[in-house]
Amino acid sequence: MTSTLTRRSFIRQSLIPCLAGGAALAAIAPAAWPAALPDSRRKVDIYGHRGACALRPEHTLASYAKAIADGADFIEPDLICTRDGVLVAAHEINITGVTDVARRAQFAGRRTSKTIDGIRSSGWFADDFTLAELKTLRRIEPMPLVRPSNMQYDGMFQILTWDEIIDFVAAESATSGRLIGLVPELKNSSYHGAAGLAMEERFLQSIEAHEYTRRAPLHIQSLEIANLKQLRKQLGAREHIKLMQLIDIDTQYPGDVLASRGDTTFAQMCSPEGLRQIAQYADIVAPSKRALIATESDGKLGAPSALIGHAHQAGMKVVTWTFRPENRYLPPALRSADGANARHDAGMLAELRRYIDAGIDGLFCDDPALALRALA
Repeated sequence: MTSTLTRRSFIRQSLIPCLAGGAALAAIAPAAWPAALPDSRRKVDIYGHRGACALRPEHTLASYAKAIADGADFIEPDLICTRDGVLVAAHEINITGVTDVARRAQFAGRRTSKTIDGIRSSGWFADDFTLAELKTLRRIEPMPLVRPSNMQYDGMFQILTWDEIIDFVAAESATSGRLIGLVPELKNSSYHGAAGLAMEERFLQSIEAHEYTRRAPLHIQSLEIANLKQLRKQLGAREHIKLMQLIDIDTQYPGDVLASRGDTTFAQMCSPEGLRQIAQYADIVAPSKRALIATESDGKLGAPSALIGHAHQAGMKVVTWTFRPENRYLPPALRSADGANARHDAGMLAELRRYIDAGIDGLFCDDPALALRALA
């Protein structure tokens, strides 16, 4: 608690001299919009993964608000598309585990099976619903055994549109007096395109339509390659917009490579040459954390790989994902003896510090307050 308040106090004090006539932060005018702190003062960005989903159900206003209150520099909305072409926040197109749709008798006939990025699953899928239909559903905690305390919020919140999230973050920024970044992920672009719901143009129109996304930090991420290249061509170079190439070493091919029967693998993308190619269209490379520091056979974290240095040499920043406070997500040597689903803050803090010391520039985590403690 003390470190969070100290950081906010510092941010507020640093912004006040920038306001004309010493006006109160609550009355910031567009001409005096708060600027991000210099890089020299902020070495590692904290990305609130789906908000603060260790503490509130993911992709809800409560989760985003908690992440912002706990010091996140960015909040992350995963974006998918409805049947009528509206961008909404959900980690997967299959919304069975994150909403109460399975209990809605009127939608029983919509249950189906689909293959997305080579993975077959059954349930209810967002692209079979209009926005109006999705708005009748309510969010639930997707990991009730791991995060049972989040279940008290089941049924309180609806699925959010990307436009609603932008407006919410703009309001939070105006209230707090600090710029809060957005790090949207365009999910399953190839699948959406094949379904006649191409996301890229819709996304570009949305960020041009909002004053906040024309000036606030915006880091656009994807596990695919072609959509980021397309966005780079259309967006050009804009200081507040960065493109982030995600790399999942547990998956062999990016979704668009799989769809086109190409041969580029995530492993190849981690090589020095692969990183140089990524740097031609992206500003940030974001490998999963075990690509940077692997877990050894004894359960301890090993030595950092050369990937961070190679990415920096290619001119990119390095962000990694995802840090979670429960034992099941920690390296075995950093777990407590309280069971797989128990929180172990000390273990996550130790893990975070290893990665921070290795030279990362940003991190995704489910509990931004813990990341702030690690940085302190």
